[in-house]
Amino acid sequence: VQLVESGGGLVQAGGSLRLSCAASGNIFSINHMGWYRQGPGKRREFVAGINTGGSTNYAGSVKGRFTISRDNAKNTLYLQMNSLKPEDTAVYYCNFAALRAWGSDDYWGQGTQVTVSS
Repeated sequence: VQLVESGGGLVQAGGSLRLSCAASGNIFSINHMGWYRQGPGKRREFVAGINTGGSTNYAGSVKGRFTISRDNAKNTLYLQMNSLKPEDTAVYYCNFAALRAWGSDDYWGQGTQVTVSS
């Protein structure tokens, strides 16, 4: 599975961005997709996730501002980010995972930089 991200950039506080993650390869076993981020000097953290049933979940810090969605026909995952704050500045990574009872196979995008200026 190969993942290519796009859509990052520089935006002022209060602005919006939409990240995309296009997948190719054998994604038949993928049953969970998500976005993670890593800010300067911080550990990578979960942002949002969606499973094959369409159920979504979000980190508390982004709930109500970010929306995760997917286009199955295009094998593409999205993250709509509204009301951006300077603390949202980070490298954002998409993740496709095949979750199994005994573990998971994880695939990561290359990361895209999001910078929010105050």
